[in-house]
Amino acid sequence: MIRFIAWRLLAGAGVLWGAATLSFLVVHFTPGDPAESIVGGEGAAPTPEVLAQVTAEYGLDRPWYEQYAAHLWRIVRGDFGTSYRLHTPVTQAIGEQAWATVELALAAAVTGLVLAVVVALATARRRRWIRGLASVSELLVASTPVFWLGIVLLTVFSFGLRLFPATGSHGFASLVLPALALALPIAGVLGHVLREALEEVLDEPFIVSARSRGLADTAVRVRHALRHALLPLVTMTGYTVGALLGGAVITETLFTRQGIGRLLISAVNAKDLPVVLGVVLLSALVYVLVNLVVDLLYAVVDPRLKGNR
Repeated sequence: MIRFIAWRLLAGAGVLWGAATLSFLVVHFTPGDPAESIVGGEGAAPTPEVLAQVTAEYGLDRPWYEQYAAHLWRIVRGDFGTSYRLHTPVTQAIGEQAWATVELALAAAVTGLVLAVVVALATARRRRWIRGLASVSELLVASTPVFWLGIVLLTVFSFGLRLFPATGSHGFASLVLPALALALPIAGVLGHVLREALEEVLDEPFIVSARSRGLADTAVRVRHALRHALLPLVTMTGYTVGALLGGAVITETLFTRQGIGRLLISAVNAKDLPVVLGVVLLSALVYVLVNLVVDLLYAVVDPRLKGNR
């Protein structure tokens, strides 16, 4: 087990390095001058002398590979630098926005998981038209872009029925629509996977034995079948984390919410490289750690896998 964890941590370090490298190259070679962000943005109208001074002070006039090495070395030492645009430490800038994203991600994850479990339990091994309707609905929401779902939700429940606010990140009401926009695609994928697993489990002999003891259908599904069908759902946790991290960028921008996703968009537009690297590395670290925990949970969900670790 220790050897397995060590290899996964080594692979995780490679993922972090790849994420940092790709982010640096993309931001560095996109059009724009980060010196303008440092002196106040495009509206500041700095003189060429001021821009030249700032460029030299921040080392922006050095070759790209020297800048890359300097940023990488600072990250290795735990120093993520200062935001060009906000003029605050990157860790502080991310910390101020982190809870809003965590709140949104948790709400979306719980909502998506509950919807997936309820729909899968209700439709597995039912009549063909019920399963077909569920499959079509899951395919529809899973293949619909998050921004389009967000627009539909805004049009119906905010602009039309006026039940929820269209923008902002204050209070429970402002969280409902963004969380649904993120949760529905996740629920579609997880529900489809879980229903297929349940349909296989419901044919197992121990299910027949449970029914022969007089257990109700709901009890058989919840108490016996669901546990044995959880492994594919646990496997999809990595997909869920990736969907939440990627969807948060779109959702926070669409609903004008505070959060790391919106911070990342602003940083990319301003070529604020320290913030971009900080957000990307944090997202990659969360993804790596979650997948490591999922691998370790396999043996808990299915003890037969302990010998393979």
